[in-house]
Amino acid sequence: MYRILVSDSMSADGLQPMLAAENVEVVQKKASEAADELHTFHALLVRSATKVTDELIGKMPSLKIIARAGVGIDNIDLDAATKHGVVVINAPDGNTISTAEHTFAMMTSLLRHIPQANVSVKSNEWNRTAYVGTELYGKTLGIVGLGRIGTEIAKRAQAFGVNVLVFDPFLTRDRAAKISVKSASLDELLEQADIITVHTPLTKETRGLIGAKSLPKTKKGVYLLNCARGGIIDEEAVIPFLENGHIAGLALDVFEIEPPVNHPLLKYDNVIATPHLGASTKEAQLNVAAQVAQDVLHFLDGKMVTTSVNLPTLTKEVFEKIQPFYKLAKKMGNVVSQCMKEPVNDISIKYEGSVAELETSFITKSLIAGFLTPRVASNVNEVNAGMIAKERGISFSEKITSNQSGYANCITVAIHGDQTTFEIKGTHIPHYGERIVGINSFNIDFYPSGHLIYIQHTDKPGVIGRVGRILGDHEVNIATMQVGRKNAGGEAIMMLSFDRSLDESLLTTLSEIDDIVSIRAIEL
Repeated sequence: MYRILVSDSMSADGLQPMLAAENVEVVQKKASEAADELHTFHALLVRSATKVTDELIGKMPSLKIIARAGVGIDNIDLDAATKHGVVVINAPDGNTISTAEHTFAMMTSLLRHIPQANVSVKSNEWNRTAYVGTELYGKTLGIVGLGRIGTEIAKRAQAFGVNVLVFDPFLTRDRAAKISVKSASLDELLEQADIITVHTPLTKETRGLIGAKSLPKTKKGVYLLNCARGGIIDEEAVIPFLENGHIAGLALDVFEIEPPVNHPLLKYDNVIATPHLGASTKEAQLNVAAQVAQDVLHFLDGKMVTTSVNLPTLTKEVFEKIQPFYKLAKKMGNVVSQCMKEPVNDISIKYEGSVAELETSFITKSLIAGFLTPRVASNVNEVNAGMIAKERGISFSEKITSNQSGYANCITVAIHGDQTTFEIKGTHIPHYGERIVGINSFNIDFYPSGHLIYIQHTDKPGVIGRVGRILGDHEVNIATMQVGRKNAGGEAIMMLSFDRSLDESLLTTLSEIDDIVSIRAIEL
């Protein structure tokens, strides 16, 4: 008999599979109210109200799984859960439709002035000429980020006769053709779109993505929407563009600080706002509760779950054998993803030596998870990596071969993109750890960790010296440097590590050195 604590309010219909299970006892009360029996629960279901801290997990020694009925896991200490061997799951696609529909509702409301007209009529006015709107038909919609939600918005826009333009650095040609959208650079989207909606995670790269530098590139009379994460649209930067009429309308479901008390944007008539309602539908709440309830039952029955956001449970023996290669593979995937900034169609992995004798499927998924982490909004791990790769139109395969590399064990990864192929080779050496020993047929040897930059250049005298001089002028200390070349005077590479990340302006300065072909910052 398993005991499950549901500590936040959830849809009773969604929990029905769990309530009907014969081997399960469901207790619905706050964690604080169940203090005397916390040690007896095997599963914990929460929404956003319950804060799942290290202290709370420590009071639940029988706990095997934590389920968040929603997308985010901000209220769950993921590191603490992993440390205690507790699997954490969520419902990553339970609110996809609700958010897509809310975005579309905001879009039509913005173009047709529906909220303003509603207030006017309720104020006993009948001013039809004040609320002449704009049709969607024939317009160009720019979608920034084509994940699950962006894809659903694209489908709906096409039904309205809208031309869809997408900026997503990792959108392949095949997937764009399949969804019938046109891929574009960010600048192309800004210049051509009549309406722009953002659907990316909030990262250091996407914070202020639509801001002071990008807004002047947009069409005069553009409409902007943010139903994703507060901060992707720079709220302060849009104000002068609203005041001079360059932005015809702005719709926000999310803000940088919530609730937005006395927010300056709320005084503008052409700004409409909702209180973070993207996931607030009866159906979405039912879906997320049903999804996590079913997944918890599967997990307790010994089955795999596809929505885990940390490591799945493994036997100690299996984990100890694969752990070194699991870590190596994840770092290799992350490195190659950051080095190859283009859409990817296929990933092939080759195992040689002692690693080929292990259960490589888990190692492969670890590598795919490492590759996808910099590219997608959702949490990616070994359980859901294959599913997310498939959604992104990325195929992957593994091959076991006899030992031909000269190393006791070796993992070789080839990433095939729309334009190029990138290959990386790694090994694990006892007492030394993970090493990257090859990049694109160049022999090299470095530890994949920390702040790195990867430089492709021509093997000419002075190139390495100029790199060192510029870094020295900026008081940046090089921790390690590895170089590789094929032939004297031909192609060459450098891999440098630092104690801190390098500023974008410094990377630009380095890229302007003669004979440097490309430069990539890598954060591990």
